[in-house]
Amino acid sequence: MLRCREISKLVSESMERKLSFREWLVLRMHLAMCGLCNGFAKQVRFLRTAARRNSQRLADGQTDSDVKLSPEARARIEAALRDSAK
Repeated sequence: MLRCREISKLVSESMERKLSFREWLVLRMHLAMCGLCNGFAKQVRFLRTAARRNSQRLADGQTDSDVKLSPEARARIEAALRDSAK
């Protein structure tokens, strides 16, 4: 059985290439038993999906100026940025 460190590497590699059947099986078995690695795999999939959506949005000609924030959200972000600069 692989350790979590090797599994996290395998999760990342699975985004770039097709895993062998053995690698896939080891990965699935570990993810079924390890909640932390399973959470990491879900985060990686979420980030990949978000990046693809953003890439498609940009390819469709939408820009960041097309994104509208409520005044409350804008104020929260500005406050967080000010606080982090301190």
